[in-house]
Amino acid sequence: MALKRIVYKKETLRLSYDIVNSSKKKDILFLHGWGSDKELMKQAFSTGFADFRHIYLDLPGFGKSDNPLVLSTHDYAEITSMFLEAVKADPIAIAGHSFGGKIATLLQPDRLILLSSAGITIPKPLKVRAKIALFKLLKIFANDKLKDFFVSADAAGMPRNMYETFKRVVDEDFKSSFASFSSSALVCWGKDDSTTPLTSGEEIARLMQNATFQVFEGDHYFFLKCKDRVIKSMEKFLEKV
Repeated sequence: MALKRIVYKKETLRLSYDIVNSSKKKDILFLHGWGSDKELMKQAFSTGFADFRHIYLDLPGFGKSDNPLVLSTHDYAEITSMFLEAVKADPIAIAGHSFGGKIATLLQPDRLILLSSAGITIPKPLKVRAKIALFKLLKIFANDKLKDFFVSADAAGMPRNMYETFKRVVDEDFKSSFASFSSSALVCWGKDDSTTPLTSGEEIARLMQNATFQVFEGDHYFFLKCKDRVIKSMEKFLEKV
């Protein structure tokens, strides 16, 4: 593990990262999803991509990277860009899972790989909408324990700034960002994904100008279940870079 210090909005962020295949000349960056970290991405992908130098980053506020700020997805993209410049990396390809997929899209790589990416808004079930309305009604009296009862499992127990960050990014509509991406993209999805449903992947692939859509067995973390098949598909996508 290595640490790189980045100054952003007058705050110093310590970003934790790992590099695999350090002697290779072509870079591929892996970005994890919300609530996850670089170790999950290493578990999935470190055995593949022999021709690439792998860069695994803990996004600010996750894993061993700290974050005192309230951030947007665009902030995350800017911080990631600053990090890449600081480590003298220029990724040919970026693979992003879930929340990391939105960041990867904003970074505009030559080759984009989306793994069950977030960014397509899904109408909330009535039960969830009622829960949100009740929380808004009671929030003037809410303490942290009450907050943890009402918030999503993705945000429960997080520091206040990360909870505020979560509220900013969770329901973002990235349709225009997907539609404006003009380079080659590979959109991979789990058939039984209930976090970002298969219809979201189909819509992202339709919106993109040059995308290939592939479906695998599994849920939101299908790339762990179908690790070898997913790596093979991704490597084929990157053969000509």
